[in-house]
Amino acid sequence: MENIKQVTKKLHRAVGEAIQQFTMIEDGDKIMVCLSGGKDSYTLLEMMLHFQKVAPISFEIIAVNLDQKQPGFPEEILPTYLGNLKVPYKIIEKNTYKVVMDKTPEGKTTCSLCSRLRRGTLYEAAKVLGCNKLALGHHRNDIIETFFLNFFFAGKLEAMPPKFINDAEELVVLRPLALCKESDIEVYSDHMQFPIIPCNLCGSQENLQRKKVKQMIADWEVEFPDRTSIMMNALQNVYPSHLLDRNIYDFVGLKDTISSDSLV
Repeated sequence: MENIKQVTKKLHRAVGEAIQQFTMIEDGDKIMVCLSGGKDSYTLLEMMLHFQKVAPISFEIIAVNLDQKQPGFPEEILPTYLGNLKVPYKIIEKNTYKVVMDKTPEGKTTCSLCSRLRRGTLYEAAKVLGCNKLALGHHRNDIIETFFLNFFFAGKLEAMPPKFINDAEELVVLRPLALCKESDIEVYSDHMQFPIIPCNLCGSQENLQRKKVKQMIADWEVEFPDRTSIMMNALQNVYPSHLLDRNIYDFVGLKDTISSDSLV
Protein backbone atom coordinates (compact mmCIF):
# COMPACT_ATOMS: atom_id res chain seq x y z
CA MET A 1 0.00 0.00 0.00
CA GLU A 2 1.27 3.46 -0.86
CA ASN A 3 2.34 5.64 2.03
CA ILE A 4 0.62 8.93 2.74
CA LYS A 5 3.47 10.99 1.25
CA GLN A 6 3.03 9.28 -2.12
CA VAL A 7 -0.75 9.67 -2.04
CA THR A 8 -0.51 13.34 -1.07
CA LYS A 9 1.97 13.93 -3.89
CA LYS A 10 -0.40 12.22 -6.35
CA LEU A 11 -3.29 14.42 -5.23
CA HIS A 12 -1.19 17.58 -5.46
CA ARG A 13 -0.04 16.57 -8.95
CA ALA A 14 -3.57 15.74 -10.15
CA VAL A 15 -5.06 18.96 -8.79
CA GLY A 16 -2.17 20.97 -10.21
CA GLU A 17 -2.72 19.41 -13.64
CA ALA A 18 -6.44 20.17 -13.51
CA ILE A 19 -5.83 23.78 -12.49
CA GLN A 20 -3.32 24.23 -15.31
CA GLN A 21 -5.11 22.30 -18.07
CA PHE A 22 -8.46 24.00 -17.53
CA THR A 23 -7.16 27.43 -16.40
CA MET A 24 -9.08 27.23 -13.16
CA ILE A 25 -7.42 29.88 -11.01
CA GLU A 26 -6.24 33.37 -11.89
CA ASP A 27 -4.67 36.20 -9.96
CA GLY A 28 -7.21 38.09 -7.84
CA ASP A 29 -9.85 35.33 -7.77
CA LYS A 30 -12.09 34.97 -4.75
CA ILE A 31 -13.12 31.32 -4.60
CA MET A 32 -15.93 29.88 -2.55
CA VAL A 33 -15.02 26.32 -1.54
CA CYS A 34 -18.17 24.31 -0.85
CA LEU A 35 -17.77 22.13 2.23
CA SER A 36 -20.36 19.42 2.90
CA GLY A 37 -18.53 17.56 5.65
CA GLY A 38 -17.65 14.59 3.43
CA LYS A 39 -14.20 13.26 2.55
CA ASP A 40 -14.21 14.85 -0.91
CA SER A 41 -14.96 18.40 0.20
CA TYR A 42 -12.50 18.27 3.10
CA THR A 43 -9.82 17.10 0.66
CA LEU A 44 -10.81 19.84 -1.79
CA LEU A 45 -10.35 22.50 0.88
CA GLU A 46 -6.92 21.13 1.87
CA MET A 47 -5.81 21.06 -1.78
CA MET A 48 -6.99 24.62 -2.37
CA LEU A 49 -5.19 25.85 0.75
CA HIS A 50 -2.03 24.09 -0.42
CA PHE A 51 -2.08 25.80 -3.81
CA GLN A 52 -2.94 29.12 -2.20
CA LYS A 53 0.42 28.82 -0.40
CA VAL A 54 2.55 27.60 -3.30
CA ALA A 55 0.97 29.23 -6.36
CA PRO A 56 2.81 32.18 -7.94
CA ILE A 57 -0.47 34.13 -7.93
CA SER A 58 -2.66 35.51 -5.17
CA PHE A 59 -6.26 34.40 -4.64
CA GLU A 60 -8.73 34.32 -1.76
CA ILE A 61 -10.58 31.33 -0.32
CA ILE A 62 -13.73 31.24 1.76
CA ALA A 63 -15.17 27.91 2.91
CA VAL A 64 -18.96 27.72 2.85
CA ASN A 65 -21.28 25.08 4.28
CA LEU A 66 -25.02 24.88 3.73
CA ASP A 67 -26.76 23.65 6.87
CA GLN A 68 -29.88 22.09 5.34
CA LYS A 69 -31.44 21.44 8.76
CA GLN A 70 -31.35 17.68 8.47
CA PRO A 71 -32.38 16.05 11.76
CA GLY A 72 -29.38 15.23 13.89
CA PHE A 73 -26.94 17.35 11.86
CA PRO A 74 -23.97 18.12 14.17
CA GLU A 75 -23.87 21.90 13.75
CA GLU A 76 -20.73 22.41 15.84
CA ILE A 77 -18.34 20.21 13.82
CA LEU A 78 -17.59 22.45 10.84
CA PRO A 79 -17.30 25.78 12.70
CA THR A 80 -14.89 24.11 15.14
CA TYR A 81 -12.85 22.51 12.35
CA LEU A 82 -12.68 25.66 10.22
CA GLY A 83 -11.93 27.84 13.23
CA ASN A 84 -8.99 25.63 14.16
CA LEU A 85 -7.84 25.72 10.55
CA LYS A 86 -8.02 29.52 10.64
CA VAL A 87 -9.70 29.73 7.25
CA PRO A 88 -12.42 32.30 6.50
CA TYR A 89 -15.81 30.57 6.46
CA LYS A 90 -19.54 31.07 6.34
CA ILE A 91 -22.30 28.72 7.51
CA ILE A 92 -25.58 29.25 5.63
CA GLU A 93 -28.74 27.99 7.28
CA LYS A 94 -31.65 27.07 5.03
CA ASN A 95 -34.24 24.36 5.61
CA THR A 96 -34.04 22.67 2.22
CA TYR A 97 -34.43 19.32 3.99
CA LYS A 98 -38.11 20.01 4.69
CA VAL A 99 -38.71 21.11 1.08
CA VAL A 100 -37.08 17.95 -0.27
CA MET A 101 -39.03 15.65 2.03
CA ASP A 102 -42.32 17.42 1.31
CA LYS A 103 -41.87 17.46 -2.47
CA THR A 104 -40.35 14.02 -3.08
CA PRO A 105 -42.93 11.22 -3.61
CA GLU A 106 -42.56 8.21 -1.36
CA GLY A 107 -40.12 5.68 -2.79
CA LYS A 108 -38.43 8.21 -5.06
CA THR A 109 -34.84 9.39 -4.62
CA THR A 110 -34.23 12.85 -3.19
CA CYS A 111 -30.93 13.59 -4.94
CA SER A 112 -32.16 15.60 -7.93
CA LEU A 113 -34.29 18.11 -6.01
CA CYS A 114 -31.83 18.31 -3.13
CA SER A 115 -28.98 19.06 -5.54
CA ARG A 116 -30.92 21.80 -7.36
CA LEU A 117 -31.92 23.53 -4.15
CA ARG A 118 -28.45 23.27 -2.69
CA ARG A 119 -26.75 24.51 -5.86
CA GLY A 120 -29.09 27.49 -6.20
CA THR A 121 -28.51 28.51 -2.58
CA LEU A 122 -24.73 28.25 -2.97
CA TYR A 123 -24.74 30.26 -6.21
CA GLU A 124 -26.66 33.03 -4.48
CA ALA A 125 -24.27 32.93 -1.50
CA ALA A 126 -21.27 33.27 -3.82
CA LYS A 127 -22.76 36.49 -5.24
CA VAL A 128 -23.42 37.89 -1.76
CA LEU A 129 -19.90 37.03 -0.61
CA GLY A 130 -18.33 38.64 -3.68
CA CYS A 131 -16.88 35.41 -5.07
CA ASN A 132 -16.28 35.09 -8.79
CA LYS A 133 -15.65 31.33 -8.64
CA LEU A 134 -17.08 28.37 -6.76
CA ALA A 135 -15.26 25.07 -6.18
CA LEU A 136 -16.99 21.70 -5.82
CA GLY A 137 -15.52 18.41 -4.59
CA HIS A 138 -16.40 16.06 -7.46
CA HIS A 139 -13.56 13.73 -8.41
CA ARG A 140 -12.63 11.49 -11.34
CA ASN A 141 -14.91 8.63 -10.29
CA ASP A 142 -17.89 11.00 -9.99
CA ILE A 143 -17.28 12.21 -13.54
CA ILE A 144 -17.08 8.69 -14.99
CA GLU A 145 -20.14 7.51 -13.04
CA THR A 146 -22.14 10.51 -14.25
CA PHE A 147 -21.17 9.74 -17.84
CA PHE A 148 -22.51 6.19 -17.56
CA LEU A 149 -25.65 7.31 -15.71
CA ASN A 150 -26.44 9.69 -18.56
CA PHE A 151 -25.47 7.07 -21.16
CA PHE A 152 -27.60 4.27 -19.71
CA PHE A 153 -30.56 6.14 -18.23
CA ALA A 154 -30.82 9.60 -19.83
CA GLY A 155 -29.84 8.77 -23.41
CA LYS A 156 -27.10 11.38 -23.73
CA LEU A 157 -23.31 11.60 -23.80
CA GLU A 158 -22.66 13.97 -20.92
CA ALA A 159 -20.40 13.96 -17.88
CA MET A 160 -19.31 16.65 -15.40
CA PRO A 161 -17.13 19.40 -16.86
CA PRO A 162 -14.09 20.39 -14.77
CA LYS A 163 -15.01 24.03 -15.33
CA PHE A 164 -18.19 25.73 -16.48
CA ILE A 165 -20.19 28.93 -16.10
CA ASN A 166 -23.58 28.87 -14.39
CA ASP A 167 -26.80 29.53 -16.31
CA ALA A 168 -26.96 33.15 -15.13
CA GLU A 169 -23.41 33.63 -16.46
CA GLU A 170 -22.36 35.22 -13.18
CA LEU A 171 -20.11 32.57 -11.70
CA VAL A 172 -17.42 30.13 -12.85
CA VAL A 173 -17.81 26.70 -11.25
CA LEU A 174 -14.69 24.57 -10.75
CA ARG A 175 -14.01 20.91 -9.99
CA PRO A 176 -10.31 20.93 -8.99
CA LEU A 177 -10.43 17.23 -8.00
CA ALA A 178 -11.55 16.24 -11.52
CA LEU A 179 -8.38 14.20 -12.18
CA CYS A 180 -8.11 12.68 -8.67
CA LYS A 181 -8.88 9.04 -7.92
CA GLU A 182 -11.47 8.43 -5.21
CA SER A 183 -9.23 5.75 -3.68
CA ASP A 184 -6.45 8.32 -3.16
CA ILE A 185 -8.92 10.71 -1.58
CA GLU A 186 -10.08 7.96 0.79
CA VAL A 187 -6.51 7.20 1.91
CA TYR A 188 -5.78 10.90 2.38
CA SER A 189 -9.03 11.49 4.28
CA ASP A 190 -8.38 8.56 6.62
CA HIS A 191 -4.88 9.83 7.35
CA MET A 192 -6.08 13.39 7.98
CA GLN A 193 -8.85 12.08 10.26
CA PHE A 194 -11.38 14.54 8.91
CA PRO A 195 -14.51 14.85 11.10
CA ILE A 196 -16.83 13.25 8.51
CA ILE A 197 -20.51 14.20 8.63
CA PRO A 198 -22.63 11.49 6.96
CA CYS A 199 -25.58 12.53 4.78
CA ASN A 200 -28.85 10.96 5.90
CA LEU A 201 -30.58 12.00 2.69
CA CYS A 202 -28.76 10.66 -0.40
CA GLY A 203 -26.37 8.54 1.65
CA SER A 204 -29.23 6.54 3.10
CA GLN A 205 -30.87 5.54 -0.19
CA GLU A 206 -29.94 2.03 -1.23
CA ASN A 207 -31.74 1.91 -4.59
CA LEU A 208 -29.81 4.67 -6.31
CA GLN A 209 -28.73 3.98 -9.90
CA ARG A 210 -25.44 5.72 -9.10
CA LYS A 211 -24.58 3.01 -6.57
CA LYS A 212 -25.23 0.34 -9.19
CA VAL A 213 -23.06 2.12 -11.76
CA LYS A 214 -20.34 2.62 -9.15
CA GLN A 215 -20.29 -1.11 -8.44
CA MET A 216 -20.25 -1.93 -12.15
CA ILE A 217 -17.17 0.26 -12.66
CA ALA A 218 -15.49 -1.21 -9.57
CA ASP A 219 -16.04 -4.73 -10.94
CA TRP A 220 -14.54 -3.70 -14.29
CA GLU A 221 -11.53 -2.25 -12.50
CA VAL A 222 -10.89 -5.58 -10.77
CA GLU A 223 -11.07 -7.49 -14.04
CA PHE A 224 -9.20 -4.89 -16.11
CA PRO A 225 -6.94 -2.79 -13.82
CA ASP A 226 -6.69 0.94 -14.60
CA ARG A 227 -9.76 0.87 -16.86
CA THR A 228 -10.99 4.08 -15.18
CA SER A 229 -7.88 5.86 -16.43
CA ILE A 230 -8.68 4.73 -19.97
CA MET A 231 -12.29 5.90 -19.60
CA MET A 232 -11.12 9.27 -18.29
CA ASN A 233 -8.79 9.63 -21.29
CA ALA A 234 -11.72 8.81 -23.59
CA LEU A 235 -13.71 11.74 -22.17
CA GLN A 236 -10.84 14.01 -23.22
CA ASN A 237 -10.44 12.45 -26.66
CA VAL A 238 -13.72 13.00 -28.54
CA TYR A 239 -14.35 12.59 -32.28
CA PRO A 240 -17.66 14.35 -33.13
CA SER A 241 -17.53 13.04 -36.74
CA HIS A 242 -17.67 9.49 -35.40
CA LEU A 243 -20.81 10.04 -33.34
CA LEU A 244 -24.36 10.71 -34.55
CA ASP A 245 -25.16 14.20 -33.25
CA ARG A 246 -26.12 16.51 -36.15
CA ASN A 247 -25.87 19.52 -33.81
CA ILE A 248 -22.12 19.14 -33.39
CA TYR A 249 -21.17 17.78 -36.82
CA ASP A 250 -22.42 18.94 -40.20
CA PHE A 251 -23.44 15.68 -41.87
CA VAL A 252 -25.77 17.53 -44.25
CA GLY A 253 -23.03 19.82 -45.55
CA LEU A 254 -20.51 17.03 -45.86
CA LYS A 255 -19.33 16.96 -49.47
CA ASP A 256 -18.75 13.79 -51.41
CA THR A 257 -15.00 13.78 -52.03
CA ILE A 258 -14.94 10.61 -54.10
CA SER A 259 -13.97 11.58 -57.66
CA SER A 260 -15.84 10.15 -60.63
CA ASP A 261 -12.55 8.64 -61.91
CA SER A 262 -12.19 6.52 -58.77
CA LEU A 263 -15.53 4.90 -59.47
CA VAL A 264 -14.48 3.65 -62.93
